[in-house]
Amino acid sequence: MELEKEIVNDIRNIVYQARDKVYQVTNNTMVQAYYEIGRTIVEKQGGKEKAEYGSDLIKTISKELSAEFGTGFKVSSLKDMRQFYLTFSKSHALRGELSWTHYRLLMRVENEKARNFYEEECVNSNWSTRQLERQIHSFYYERLLSSKDGKTMKDNLSDEDELLKSPSDIIKDPYVLEFLGLPDQASFSEKELESALISHLQKFLLELGRGFSFIARQKRITFDGRHFYIDLLFYNYLLKCFVIIDLKIGDLTHQDLGQMQMYVNYYEEKVSSKEDNPPIGIVLCVDKSESLVKYTLPKNSNVYASRYKLYLPSEEELRRELHKEYNLLELEKTIGTK
Repeated sequence: MELEKEIVNDIRNIVYQARDKVYQVTNNTMVQAYYEIGRTIVEKQGGKEKAEYGSDLIKTISKELSAEFGTGFKVSSLKDMRQFYLTFSKSHALRGELSWTHYRLLMRVENEKARNFYEEECVNSNWSTRQLERQIHSFYYERLLSSKDGKTMKDNLSDEDELLKSPSDIIKDPYVLEFLGLPDQASFSEKELESALISHLQKFLLELGRGFSFIARQKRITFDGRHFYIDLLFYNYLLKCFVIIDLKIGDLTHQDLGQMQMYVNYYEEKVSSKEDNPPIGIVLCVDKSESLVKYTLPKNSNVYASRYKLYLPSEEELRRELHKEYNLLELEKTIGTK
């Protein structure tokens, strides 16, 4: 019986792998076909992005093709194919790992740098279409731009190597935790917040970004006869360092930052190996004072304070926050030169 079960499992794996390959080939073929259809339409319109007779032409094409091939050639679909070619013809080769649904989501991102970033992350992190949609709607790219090390509003974050050069490159502010389903008001405890994050660990890892691996919750460290407990402990295999996360539901205090600095110092001295880079500490809080962070932590500290939101921020809200942080950075530069 054991031999039969083993053979059945092996055959089952072969079938699944074959199905995956067939799906991948079919998907690549269809994506390429849609691209070529879009190219044909654009070129027949004289290569113009906006052609005066474009709408009537597409209606005619849709009617003819639908009569011959059935569904799949509606006016809206043909317009998507046309836009697909216009969006990606000037950038680079199509990615075989991405489906037509991936590309339909990507081509609705107007910012080219953001679109390129999402495309690279989608491939590197193997995002599903649902995960890609969530990251776009939660302004993942824009939140990475708001890191607190003077790179705010920097011009280029689309390059994969540029993205992960330093610890601050993985820090987002705010983190969006709408998937927890918790009320916006602070009517829950830090323990309940921690439990909710563990229950939705896969989604939390997606929000943290690429390279994170979960190690432990309530990780105990002991020295001088005293016990301390780290809320959440991760390791980032791209940056090759431990990432320590503490959760706060009240106002951020200098004691919170000091405690995190202690955790980071301990892990650097007692836990990290010679091959590891210095640990990173993140205090996740509802709100924070930039001045408190600045005057509590040493200049070269690997400790960061980031807010979390329990809902998806609107584009306007996020834009206001980015401009606010940009203005604070410019003010610090001005003061520093006087």
